[in-house]
Amino acid sequence: MRFHHAPGVRSAHPTLVAGVLAADGVTPDVAVDERVAHFAGLARQRLAGGAESGFPEIRAWRRAFAAMGLPPTRYRCAAESLLRRFRRDGELPRLHPLVDLCNAVSLAYAIPVAVLDVTRIDGDLAVRPATGEEEYVTLSGDVERPEPGEVVFADGAGRAHSRRWTHRQSGWSAVRDTTGTVLIVAEALHDSAGRDVPALLDTLTAELAAGWQVDTRGAVLTAAAPAVDVPG
Repeated sequence: MRFHHAPGVRSAHPTLVAGVLAADGVTPDVAVDERVAHFAGLARQRLAGGAESGFPEIRAWRRAFAAMGLPPTRYRCAAESLLRRFRRDGELPRLHPLVDLCNAVSLAYAIPVAVLDVTRIDGDLAVRPATGEEEYVTLSGDVERPEPGEVVFADGAGRAHSRRWTHRQSGWSAVRDTTGTVLIVAEALHDSAGRDVPALLDTLTAELAAGWQVDTRGAVLTAAAPAVDVPG
C-alpha cells in the first residue's frame, strides 16, 4: 500500500508535515494506563496555561479549515476535539489500548493522530479531494458521501476513511480487538511541525516497542518526500 498526499493538497497547504508509522502484531491486551496518564499529564500542564484554541498547532489547523471553507469552530481537527473534551471531562473514554495511547500522545503534542486497520484499506491510501462518489461509514455504521472537493483519506476502492481531512475518522477502518496491522498517521501545519512530527513519531515508536514488543516502519512526509510504501 502506498500512502501519499495529493499534489493539490500539498500546494494548498505548503507547511504540511506528516508522519507515518506501520506496525504489525498489535493486540488488545496491553496495559497502557500508566503511559496514558503520563501523556495526559503533559497535556494538563499545557492546558493550565490557556485553552487549546491558543496553541499554535491548533491555530494552524483552524486556518486550514477556514481556507477550505469549513467554519473552524464547527469542524475541528481531531486533536482540538480531544483537547476540548479532555479539558472539560478530565479524561478521555477508553476504546482500545493502542487508540487510547495514540489519543493521549495526540493530547500531549496537540497534533491529530489517526490509527487505521490496514486490512480494511483497499489498495493505496491518498489524502485528496473527494469526487462525491466515495462512501464513508460512520462509527455508528451509517453511510455518508463526502462533498465533492472535501479533503478525505480515500482508498483504491473509493472508500473514504475520514471526513474533512483530520476532522473525523471512519468506523470502517477503526481499530478493533481483531486488528493486528495498523497504519498511524500524524499531520501538522504549524511552524515547528518539522521538529514536532518526527518527535511524535519517535515517541510512538518507543511506546509500541515497549508495550507491544513490535517493530515499526516509519517515515516523515514533506513536499520533497510526499509518499511512502507501507508494508501490508
